Amino acid sequence: MRSAAWHARIVCGPTTGTGFLVTERHVLTCAHVVARSKADPIRVTFAHDGEESVGARVVAHGGWDDRTTGTGDMAVLELDHQVLLKPAQFAGVTDAFGHPPRRLVAYGFPKAYDDGTFAEYRTTYDQLIAGDWIQVESWAAHGQPLVRGFSGAALTLADTGKVVGMVTEAARDPGVRNGRMLPAQVLARYWPPLAELVPTPGFTREEKTRLRELLTDMSGRVERGGLECHPERLYRASVGRNGPDPTHRIRSLWDAVCCLLFEVPDPSALVRFTERLADFVEDVSVRAALRSWSRQSYGQSYGPPDPPAPVRPPETPQPWSPILVEISPSGSGEGRFMVEVSVYDGQYRRMVGSRTLPAERVRGYALERIDDAYRLLDQDARELIAFVLPRRWLNTGVARWPRSDDDASPLGAIAPVVVLDLERRRSGVLQRHLVRNWRRLDTCSSARMQRVGCEPAGQDPQEEVKLTLELRGDADMVGFGVPPRGAGAARLFRATLNAAVPVLVWPHSGCHGRNPHEGCRGAVFLDHLAEHLADLPPKELPAYVHLLREKAYAAQETEPHWAYDLALLWEDPRCLPDPVGYRHTPVADPSRP
Repeated sequence: MRSAAWHARIVCGPTTGTGFLVTERHVLTCAHVVARSKADPIRVTFAHDGEESVGARVVAHGGWDDRTTGTGDMAVLELDHQVLLKPAQFAGVTDAFGHPPRRLVAYGFPKAYDDGTFAEYRTTYDQLIAGDWIQVESWAAHGQPLVRGFSGAALTLADTGKVVGMVTEAARDPGVRNGRMLPAQVLARYWPPLAELVPTPGFTREEKTRLRELLTDMSGRVERGGLECHPERLYRASVGRNGPDPTHRIRSLWDAVCCLLFEVPDPSALVRFTERLADFVEDVSVRAALRSWSRQSYGQSYGPPDPPAPVRPPETPQPWSPILVEISPSGSGEGRFMVEVSVYDGQYRRMVGSRTLPAERVRGYALERIDDAYRLLDQDARELIAFVLPRRWLNTGVARWPRSDDDASPLGAIAPVVVLDLERRRSGVLQRHLVRNWRRLDTCSSARMQRVGCEPAGQDPQEEVKLTLELRGDADMVGFGVPPRGAGAARLFRATLNAAVPVLVWPHSGCHGRNPHEGCRGAVFLDHLAEHLADLPPKELPAYVHLLREKAYAAQETEPHWAYDLALLWEDPRCLPDPVGYRHTPVADPSRP
């Protein structure tokens, strides 16, 4: 025991107990010690201080009710004024356990010991009982047992004097020399500011303070039903399938954070938690603050090491830094889709948002999370927005979606936008063939374009297999004169996708495959493609198409610019690796729309 100055004797009516100073104005004790505080004043006297007792009031508690389970037997007292004493220091949450056992010392004020006395104990096992307390047992068969007057006493490590928990109860049978201890992490669960005082690997006191402040408002929203997420589901999504089960029932966001801070050995789980939580926050400033917290913690504490920057000639373009928007049927009902937005940072993928939504809410949610994703990109990153869409959505004009409610600029004018086919992205065979095709394209200065006109557009079902075989390994880019509408055109598109052609280009509208075709919009479109894109390096096609779209959207002609309707499917799996581990069960409450 290095110092007893911060130990306190607490009197409330007929009850005498113990407490300990944790800040210049706050003392922890047991709720049952101050159970009569509404009727009787609380007086706090510090051991060896020599000063008069100080008045105090209860400002927080753990929800203890002696008529029920007896859990949560903790109260926070606020003193009438600050005291000039150094508060207690806390040990790490695992320091109370070990082989051989760690000797723990309690300093209490039982009857006839107004100046206090010591008791020596040790933990029996590191398992929480009722999600609340740890059993302790006497260090020896003799000496001072835990009796009335020790309630609220700090249990400290004998060799360092640092606090590991608080005594709450002794065995009712005098012949049994054991008791209960609320460990430091449980005390912090009941009183969040305490988490800043308990050491946690990977997170500084300032980081924990900032997170607690952000969660204060979030917790209120969850209780009022204002967030479409359940804290325990959010916790389980953050730790993954193989992560530890919580040691107690998670009822609030703070409960989940305490589990992640004190019970989960992987610090990145808390970063994933805050990132996923941000996805459910509608307030833009709060959502940005949560993402900023996770980004700073990710980078400073335990983020993956930055790969060495490759040495490139000045004329070599910087690699793409994609923002991936994956939209897929959710399986939770007709017309509902899973929307996942993530950012690639080098070889790592960071989730920005994941939500199951009805079709009419997909666009608004995706655009909001794309805007959030930009905050995670390095300032010098070369952005690429890639939409992974179900095949029946491939002709959706995502490049023409307005950037936001207050900016009608098309998304394709803000950044390069490409689409990918969901079914092909999930095919191991086709992804392998695509990588092989791109390795060949790396040695080429331009792409070979195969024209697929609009007459007659895939009327013969045998054409599909024939075209797949013809294009496999023989085409770098296929230009279509028609959009993938109608059975015939859809067959030709499917054949091209199955041939693992890296690039497909087509107009969103125009010729529908009806005669005559000479000089039709589809033919004119293909002529423009051959003129503007066919001889360009395939890796840079998204950038060139972006420039074309900028020109097309700004054009003032009576007739729309030929590239106004241009759709680009561009897929390089090396640029967009798929980490399967990031696919997770939605954490939203299934009862919410």
